[in-house]
Amino acid sequence: MAHLMTVQLLLLVMWMAECAQSRATRARTELLNVCMDAKHHKEKPGPEDNLHDQCSPWKTNSCCSTNTSQEAHKDISYLYRFNWNHCGTMTSECKRHFIQDTCLYECSPNLGPWIQQVDQSWRKERILDVPLCKEDCQQWWEDCQSSFTCKSNWHK
Repeated sequence: MAHLMTVQLLLLVMWMAECAQSRATRARTELLNVCMDAKHHKEKPGPEDNLHDQCSPWKTNSCCSTNTSQEAHKDISYLYRFNWNHCGTMTSECKRHFIQDTCLYECSPNLGPWIQQVDQSWRKERILDVPLCKEDCQQWWEDCQSSFTCKSNWHK
C-alpha cells in the first residue's frame, strides 16, 4: 500500500512539473506576440497595412489600428488629450522621439516582458522599464534640449 501511494505521489509530482513547464513555455512565447489590455490596443496583434508614418515599422504585426497611428502624430490627439506644444512649440526633432515612443507603446506586440498590471479606469496594463539604447537616449536629449515642458508628471 505504501509503495502504491509513493508511485502515485511521484506520478502526481511529475505531472505537476510537466504542467508548470508547459505554462512557462506558453507564457514565454506569448510575451513576444501579445497586446496590452489598454485603451487603444487591439485584442490580438495582426497586420495593419496602412499604419501612419513613424508607426509603419509595425504594419506586419501590430497592436494598434490605422486610426490610432494617425492620432499618434497629431499635436493634440484624442488618444490622451495631451498637447505636445503645452509649453511653447516643441521642435520637430524632439517631437519625433515622443511620437516614436507613442507608436512603440501603441503598436508593438513585443512588449510582453515589460507589461505590468494596473488598476486604472482606462487601462488594465501598462509597460514599465522598457530598455532604451544609450545612443537613442543621447539623441533624444540632444534633440529636445531646447524644448520645454510645464508639467511635472505627464501621466496626470
